[in-house]
Amino acid sequence: MNTVDRNHLFETLKERGYVYQMTNEEAVKNIVNGKPTTVYVGIDPTADSLHIGHFFSLMMLKYFQDAGHHVIVLVGGATAMVGDPSGRTDMRNMLSSEQVQHNVDEVTGIIKRFVNTTGENPALVLNNSEWFKGYDYISFMRDVGTYFNVNKMLANEAYSRRLKEGGLTFLEMGYMLMQAYDFVYLNQKYGCNLQVGGSDQWGNMTAGTELARKMAFADGKVHNLECLTCPLLTNSEGQKMGKTAKGALWVAREKTSVYDFYQYFYNIPDKDVETLLKLFTRIPLDEISALVNGDIIAAKKRMAFEITKLVHGEDEAQKAVEMAQSLFANGGDDAPTVEVEKSAFPMGICDLLVATKLAPSKSEARRLIQGGAITFKGEKVSDFALTISAAEASDALLKKGKKAFVKVVVK
Repeated sequence: MNTVDRNHLFETLKERGYVYQMTNEEAVKNIVNGKPTTVYVGIDPTADSLHIGHFFSLMMLKYFQDAGHHVIVLVGGATAMVGDPSGRTDMRNMLSSEQVQHNVDEVTGIIKRFVNTTGENPALVLNNSEWFKGYDYISFMRDVGTYFNVNKMLANEAYSRRLKEGGLTFLEMGYMLMQAYDFVYLNQKYGCNLQVGGSDQWGNMTAGTELARKMAFADGKVHNLECLTCPLLTNSEGQKMGKTAKGALWVAREKTSVYDFYQYFYNIPDKDVETLLKLFTRIPLDEISALVNGDIIAAKKRMAFEITKLVHGEDEAQKAVEMAQSLFANGGDDAPTVEVEKSAFPMGICDLLVATKLAPSKSEARRLIQGGAITFKGEKVSDFALTISAAEASDALLKKGKKAFVKVVVK
């Protein structure tokens, strides 16, 4: 049963902060609030997990599915072999076909946490390698490349930045053509006429609508493809969310533990709580307003729990809450554990901080120690030349500041 009113879906998305750019507001609104149609979002499997920016787009797609629209998640097995130059100052590392396939498999499993792939209105999860594998280069360039003006492409931000750096490759130039063709293909085969995604993909997305317009004009037809982007997920200071001391905030538990995931959101500044509650929960707006204007700590706990539940399930979210409570109650007996080989000891405290990922480098570890931010077994560390034995490190609680904890397990 649909849980979102399709007749007012556009307004719902706008109120909750999902709407940023559109190719044509009236046309997009008619599609979003109209009869069931097909909508897609594309994700390139350049890693074997998704990060917070991906599930922002997937959350928006879930609204479409719950309102009765048909949704497609396109996993770009072909485009990942090329690499999107958007937002880059250098060329992405080229992945082997085996790496891409592994990433496709992992990402596909994660996507199924966010959209329903079974039931009455199942989402389709497609891979664009399905239609690019048999498409020879000359045919593709004659069919698609002829509609692209190089001067206009170079004016696009995705390419202009790379051009200024002096490193734009012909391989990267082909990325926009491929993503544009994806939209046209999905329209022709599945009747898809709306693409949603992050605002960093605006240039690639509109290239698809332009390609459709030119191809339709050549056939004496009118195209009906539109794009809708959500804003990049930033905090109240304008900084991109999802970066932690250990790197990106990943969905895969092997990359970011459930506890660390929960703690990331619990440590978000108070002024960002309302935004995250609107975007990543279905809590009614009036209830959100009451939460953030009441007990902000309670609102923050609710927000962190709901987002963790969304990504990792209710049981894991509850465990993260209990672990956080335990850490502050009994000194960290249930802290996330980090295994360190016994053969690595004796080890300097700076090396241990790097090994447990509480510090990204030894120089940063020294800075943290000098700033009085590191505690080992309940004692503040002041000497960055401190050497620790395996016996001393075994089951020891290592803290950075007040909110980052790990228990060292010597194996």
